[in-house]
Amino acid sequence: MKIKPKAIFLDMDGTILNHQNKVSIHTKEVIDELRNQGIFVFIATGRAFDEIEGVVPEGFQVDGYFTSNGMAGYVGSEAVFQHSISHELVETIIEKARENKVYYELFPYGTPRITLKQDQQYVLNEIRDPKPESVGINEWLSRKQAIKEEIDWKNQIEGTEFSKFYFFARTKEHINCWKHELEQLKQEINFTTSISSDHNVEVMVANVNKATGIQQMLNRFDLSKKETLAIGDSDNDLPMLQFVGYSVAMKNANERIKEVVDDITEFTCDEEGVYHYLKEKIIL
Repeated sequence: MKIKPKAIFLDMDGTILNHQNKVSIHTKEVIDELRNQGIFVFIATGRAFDEIEGVVPEGFQVDGYFTSNGMAGYVGSEAVFQHSISHELVETIIEKARENKVYYELFPYGTPRITLKQDQQYVLNEIRDPKPESVGINEWLSRKQAIKEEIDWKNQIEGTEFSKFYFFARTKEHINCWKHELEQLKQEINFTTSISSDHNVEVMVANVNKATGIQQMLNRFDLSKKETLAIGDSDNDLPMLQFVGYSVAMKNANERIKEVVDDITEFTCDEEGVYHYLKEKIIL
């Protein structure tokens, strides 16, 4: 049976991205076909905007993006909405991350992500080889690339507007302790946390998530949530999947996600699951 949404929201990691952090040419082509049929397609990702270009095929186009789990929205390269973590929260969290020796990346808008030089030694130690067995290869490759090419090691925090914090630990025990610290801190300062794997957690502005990102895009394009569809795979996708009219989990999604959705793809992200699903269920 064909589904007829007017707008489709697609997660990236573990969804349209395979575990080598690439979007296939087939996925690009099916998105092009959907848009030619008048269906709006949006990217709904935890990644920052400047991370997207390097993982999609040449000529990849959608109607809009919201990034950092709903913190910012873009149409083309134009920012149409943007939230920012306060400087006070940034300084407080970095101090606590240092106390707990937690790997962190701070994402300012428009400039490379930041980690302070004084924290470099323990941050590098968290991504030492060999890769822990429970860490996903895609997350491990992203951290390796960040250390090598993307982090700007600074003596102090620069900038005034920040989209998110990303935290990682090589053991589940370490990241779970850090999540507990963040929950304690929420009693003093209001903010939102989001999780996309067993080894990470992200921090954004309070009451911001992928569902709020969808609502802002729907408002921008004068669309109703009744005729929306979303595909995702992890915990940070839950607000989005619970918000849309029709929700789909990847075959590789965790069981918590599969239990709350309307459908599950037949194939994983490494088997071009989104391409096959959209081609079979939606393309006329």
